[in-house]
Amino acid sequence: MYRVLPAEVFQELLVIHSAETLSFVAQQRNMICSATLCDVVQMEDIDLDSPGGRLKHARAQAGFAEAADFAARMRMKPVTYRAYENNQNGFLKHAEAFAEVLGVPAKWLVKGGDLERSDESAEAEIELQAKEMGLALIPQLELGYSMGGGSIFSDYRHIGFMPFQRDWLRSLMRGGFADLFVARGAGDSMTPTLLDGDVVLIDTSQKRIDQQDRIWALSYGDLGVIKRVRRLPGGSYSIMSDNPNVSPINATDEEMHVVGRVVWAGRVM
Repeated sequence: MYRVLPAEVFQELLVIHSAETLSFVAQQRNMICSATLCDVVQMEDIDLDSPGGRLKHARAQAGFAEAADFAARMRMKPVTYRAYENNQNGFLKHAEAFAEVLGVPAKWLVKGGDLERSDESAEAEIELQAKEMGLALIPQLELGYSMGGGSIFSDYRHIGFMPFQRDWLRSLMRGGFADLFVARGAGDSMTPTLLDGDVVLIDTSQKRIDQQDRIWALSYGDLGVIKRVRRLPGGSYSIMSDNPNVSPINATDEEMHVVGRVVWAGRVM
């Protein structure tokens, strides 16, 4: 079934291929490379017709080169896990856990069919890896928060994540990691404290304005703004800009909604 790639042919291939790409070439031609720079690759048929075969394929695709590697991740004995890949035992009770780490639907692992990668499972795996590195992935929202005249608050969307050290975040937040998000401000009304395009970290667990002159993310009418807020006698608030050329706005509780407090800001220098 296999042919050995002679050393002299290997030398010729090195003219146009690196050691990293050569194994792929040999694999495509159903060969085994005999040179030491190239890993030996056996062209095994992929078994997607059995639960164990699908599990093995998904495990390899997820980057777990050996069954023992994935068994360690799942905190199982290697012999126990290999029995699942070898179709000696069923793994229905572990299917959801396997699928979450491997980034595939549990239903596909158990029953087969067309493989559609689960975005939620892939996202969960990324978050798990980040946690193991001591990081929290904070969602970045395009909220149109304005540091100028304002923008429509409802026009926000999720555009990605930003990684932060979990221990560092704990020193800033009052709630959990799920209460945090990042956004970018627009405009110059908060200059020099915040500049156009600065990234702000917002803690939505902090909604009560209990200290004067802190910076908050607010919705005022149908506009989203990032401003300083001062509580006034009588229960109203002064929404202030750091730019002295921008006049403050007075608002009541009915006119202003607190989204969260800005606990950190950063910019690209």
